[in-house]
Amino acid sequence: MAETIGGIVYVLTNPAMPDLTKIGQTTQEDITFRMSQLYSTGGPVPFECIYACRVNDSGAVESALHMAFGNSRVNPKREFFKIEPERVIAVLKLLAVEDVTPSVEKEISGSLDDSDKESLADLKKSRRPKMNFKEMNIPVGAVLTYVDDGQIQVKVVDDRHVEHDGVPCSLTRAHREIFGLDYNVQPAPYWSYNGRRLKEIYDDTYPLDESP
Repeated sequence: MAETIGGIVYVLTNPAMPDLTKIGQTTQEDITFRMSQLYSTGGPVPFECIYACRVNDSGAVESALHMAFGNSRVNPKREFFKIEPERVIAVLKLLAVEDVTPSVEKEISGSLDDSDKESLADLKKSRRPKMNFKEMNIPVGAVLTYVDDGQIQVKVVDDRHVEHDGVPCSLTRAHREIFGLDYNVQPAPYWSYNGRRLKEIYDDTYPLDESP
């Protein structure tokens, strides 16, 4: 895209494109058209806005993000990256002038008819299930370790919860509290059990070609 002074940079995902994140930019004046255009040309179901913010120079920020995550880009002609959206959001929050996620979500929702919304809901329901430690052969009492720092650990207390600071909670919540985040992060890529990342164990337990 051409460089635009001001403007909005957005991070989108689509349940029809698992593991892919779209990074793009638009102007406030063009936002309605851009969001509807993405759906009509970009996928079988609508995109979902994970984060969007106003920045001082959306063209420059978009280009910098594309360069920073270039090794994860699926196609040099497209804005899709095989990367967790949280990694992009963490960078964008440092550059944001204003969080406009709610308004972008509203624009996307407003452009959808009932069949669009129903298709999106049906596809989301059909996605692979949430992590279940028992199904993943991770027993109660098992220690999960943060990949980048072996001193950071939590203990599994049941099928879906770990213990953090003596309180049972989801691993997502524990990750958020441990690192002082104000948004959720998919924790599976960042935690391990017996030397294997939880994402690897999850993928083995719930293969993409099998129904949940």
